[in-house]
Amino acid sequence: MASAARKSTGLRPTFSAEPERKKLTDWAYEELKGAILDLRLAPGAALREAALAESLGISKTPVREALAWLEHDGLVVTTVFKGAVVTGYSRRDLLEIFELREILESFAARESATSMSDDLCARLLSLSEASRNALERGSKKRLARLISEFDDILFENVENQRIRVIIANLHDHLTRIGHLAEEIPGRFEASVEEHDAIIQAILARDPDAAESSMRAHVRSVLESQLGAPEAATHDEEHPTR
Repeated sequence: MASAARKSTGLRPTFSAEPERKKLTDWAYEELKGAILDLRLAPGAALREAALAESLGISKTPVREALAWLEHDGLVVTTVFKGAVVTGYSRRDLLEIFELREILESFAARESATSMSDDLCARLLSLSEASRNALERGSKKRLARLISEFDDILFENVENQRIRVIIANLHDHLTRIGHLAEEIPGRFEASVEEHDAIIQAILARDPDAAESSMRAHVRSVLESQLGAPEAATHDEEHPTR
């Protein structure tokens, strides 16, 4: 029975000893959030407290509390007929998220072109080379990590603390959207090319080119998302469908 519950929730079958040193609710929140972000719990998946509690090996109370936190994060929604389910992204959701992403990331790219340290620039150049190598080898998992690392390096350079907080709040959604984009044909190749253009502009210390290249990249990713076959299932009023 327990193994069946684990299989249905998408969570890994064995867990660390985290509950011994951490509050159960905190631990359950991190476990469920991780499963949602890496798509082990896909958009639209039902989140039944009893099954999740059995899978995690804990009582239903911390699971219920963790689900409430995840709902506050916008990763879970409670519906009348389905109960708690993993959220998806409607067309409107994507447009709003990417509008904010374009503002933040184009600012970060512009700032990087004028203030990024030589060490971070070297990391970007190394990242570019590693990304092309991973692309040639067809190593999708490594390439996905490298693309994520590009964002980490870029935002590491942002000194405005308020902007960093906004970026952190948006990070979970961008991570999940990034995973959803991985299977879109040609998306990896396009991202590598677009990142290279941004990196070259930063290395050339050209803020205008860095900003425009970043805007073009963000709009390209959005276009890919909206044009993907599964995007047709993103209902405006019911984004979890």
